[in-house]
Parts: sequence; structure tokens; C-alpha cells
Amino acid sequence: MKNLFFSMFVILSVLFLAAQVSDAAVPCSTVTVKAAPCLNFARGVDATPSAQCCSGLTALASGAKTLDDKKAICNCMKNAVKNIKGVQDKYLSKIPTACKIKVNFPVSLSVNCNT
Repeated sequence: MKNLFFSMFVILSVLFLAAQVSDAAVPCSTVTVKAAPCLNFARGVDATPSAQCCSGLTALASGAKTLDDKKAICNCMKNAVKNIKGVQDKYLSKIPTACKIKVNFPVSLSVNCNT
């Protein structure tokens, strides 16, 4: 579970930085729940992100209210993924395209959430 949540945090952080500006903060617990279904893809277990992965990330991206919200979500995910083994950039970077979510920066384990 821990690994799943951390992987999702990284993915969601990228999505939030690219998402349109909205109105409310998204708690890390919400991010974890929405992003958890993406873990198997982020680790290379599944060939494609699941429908639940894509719908969760889409909901998170559209729910980000401010730039600060996006940064907070990014940092939450990035900190969580540090403890998950097997998450790979080559899979993370494919999630936005596979889920048809537009991001304006590279999705990566090394993304700088504060820029």
C-alpha cells in the first residue's frame, strides 16, 4: 500500500503542476486514494494505466485550485514515492499521454515541485 501511494504522489504532483488553476486545496489522503491505482503501471507491472488510474488523476488535476495547491500535492507525492521500490521514470512519463491528461512539464521522480 505504501508503495502504491508514493508512486501516485509523484504522478499526481506532475499533473497538479500542469492543471488549470482552481479554488481549493487537495489533502494528501485524497491524492493517495486517487493515485493508488497507477502504481502497477508506474512500476512496470501493468502494460497500460488502468481506467481507475486515469480517472483518479484526471479528477485530481481538475480539482487543483491554486498553484500552491499544485505544489503541495506535488511535494506530497514526491515525498511518498521515496519509499516505493520499482517506480520508474520511463513509466511515469507515459501516464499523462496514456490518460490523455495535458501537462506542461516532464513527469519525473526528480521534478522540482516548487518551480
